[in-house]
Amino acid sequence: MIDDAKLLAHLTQTLEHTHLEGLGERYEGKVRDNYSRGDRRYIVVTDRISAFDRILGTIPFKGQVLNRLAAWWFEKTKDVAKNHFVKVPDPNVLECIECKPLPVEFVVRAYITGSTSTSVWTHYNAGVRTFCGHELPEGL
Repeated sequence: MIDDAKLLAHLTQTLEHTHLEGLGERYEGKVRDNYSRGDRRYIVVTDRISAFDRILGTIPFKGQVLNRLAAWWFEKTKDVAKNHFVKVPDPNVLECIECKPLPVEFVVRAYITGSTSTSVWTHYNAGVRTFCGHELPEGL
């Protein structure tokens, strides 16, 4: 656990941007800076926070927390699905094998929500009780 004093001390020392010479070609995402060189990709997870495709600011240690969570999940699921993870050479960095991504994204929640025509809630609210082959109970 990080105490309040340490967090306050680091408010002005967050990792907002990187420019690391020698790591390869740089690509900046919303919260991650990527560097590609040969068969390796280095993903630097910054402390940037974004919402609705806008950078809102930074939060101390956010990058380190996200990076460690990602590394933990990549390690735990490597026997289920092959992944690109190699190691964590720094608390904010993942070293990965350069590869072509599989463009799939999903969100797991303990509740149904959403407002688009593809959301579970939109269908459920309209009376649908079978969604993607799953029977949904009344009262959700």
